[in-house]
This record gives sequence, C-alpha cells and structure tokens, in this order.
Amino acid sequence: MKTFPTFLCAALSSLLCAQAPAAENVTFADVLAIPTTQATESVSYGPDQFQFGQLWLPANSPARATLVLIHGGCWLNQFDIFYTAGLSSALADAGFAVWSLEYRRVGDEGGGWPGTFEDIIAGINSLNRIDSVDTENLAILGHSAGGHLALLAGAKEDLLAVQPDLIVGLAAISDVVTYASGESSCERAAASFMGGELDEHAAAYFDANPANHGLHANTVLMQGDIDEIVPLAQSTSPGARTIISTGAGHFDWAHPETLAYRRLLELLDEHF
Repeated sequence: MKTFPTFLCAALSSLLCAQAPAAENVTFADVLAIPTTQATESVSYGPDQFQFGQLWLPANSPARATLVLIHGGCWLNQFDIFYTAGLSSALADAGFAVWSLEYRRVGDEGGGWPGTFEDIIAGINSLNRIDSVDTENLAILGHSAGGHLALLAGAKEDLLAVQPDLIVGLAAISDVVTYASGESSCERAAASFMGGELDEHAAAYFDANPANHGLHANTVLMQGDIDEIVPLAQSTSPGARTIISTGAGHFDWAHPETLAYRRLLELLDEHF
C-alpha cells in the first residue's frame, strides 16, 4: 500500500498524514527493505566489538529530544542493530536525535543475563560523553526484547547517569517469567538469555523482571492486537499506560509507513 514518505509526514500536518493510507502487519523482510540514511556517527561505549551506538541527528534543526533506541531479536545475536536503521532514520527525519544501541546478545561472549543489561546501562550512560547530544529531554524506546531492556532500565533508574522523561516499550516483552513459559522459538530463547530455567535461576528471573522494581513513572506499552511473537498479555504491567494499535503486527513499530509508527509519533508529540 502506498503511503506518505516519513519526511513528508514530519513536515505536513498530522491530520493530513493521519488520512494517508498506512501499511499494516508488515514482515521482518519489509522492515529490512526500508530506505535508510547513514548514521551521523558511531561511538563505542566499551571495549567489545558489540559495545557501540549509532547516532542519528536531525539534518536541519536542533533535536526536539533525544531517543535511546534498543533493538530486539529475542536477545539473540542473529538479530542486530541494523534492522532498526529505518526506524532510526525516520525518527531523525521527524526531528529527534536517536542513539541506537548495539550490545552483546546470547551467542556473544559476555552476552545474556546480566551482561546484556549491563551493556544497555553503559550505553545509555555514555550519552554524557557525546557533546552533540542534549539529554534534558530524553526517552528510552525498545522493540520486543529491546523493549524488555528499556523497561528494566527505566525501572532501575538509580543505575542511570541520565534521567529519562519517558520509557516506551514497542511490542515489549514486559514479563520475562510468563514469556519464558511459552513454546514459540522466541519464548524458548528467554531461558537461553537467562542462563537456564526459572526453577534453576529464580533470583535472576526476579531481578530481570521490570515490574519487580517498580516501573518508571512515565512508562507506556505500545502493542499491536495481531502480534504473533509477543502476546497481547505482555502489553499490561502495573504502573504502565497501554496503547493498542488495531491491525498491527510485531514489526509494525519498526516500520515508518505504518499506523503504529504514527501512533508512536503522536505519543512523542505529547511529551516533546
């Protein structure tokens, strides 16, 4: 389905863009096919090859806010930062600075729990060392398993050297315990991420579950009602606001020509 290009939706009225046709229930292949712009720079936040972030800055104006973006992929190293390059590009076109984080995942030395989460905290805190980024207005966004990491970072705000105004889970895995009890390939990957089953690592599972630490006061869970990878039940958590996008699948949040993406922009407009 034809849609307005992202840069036009950033420039035209929200009403006009809301009336434009939107893609729905897009696939991972659709996300990989999105045209992207090149990141402004790539910056390491640690010594490992996967401890780096890519920074996108708006081309023609100061950033409205800074967005930390954490990609998903079942916490596995088969999936990397590059599938969210289209989303990063679109958000920069919409006027945001985007700090997209790579991190060690299951299959990488040091990846899994807790090393993956430690990378996320280090990557977020490294914003203090990037002169071109202002953290006064800051949101942390994560997609899928990246949403879990975003929620947990917000819940453990005492670990952060910068203070987020908003935490957004996009089709986020909000409860690792219930997710790990499922039978899909991504659900089974939760045990690999945690280093074993719940009965063997109960304390670790407790620590990795965002709700056990009290979610950030401004946490929003955005979910599609036909998501086949993260169940709709994951879209509710104590203290979080829930936004459901009708007709949206799992990857709609990472594709800038979907209604789900427009709803994300509307949420960001509310805050920044």
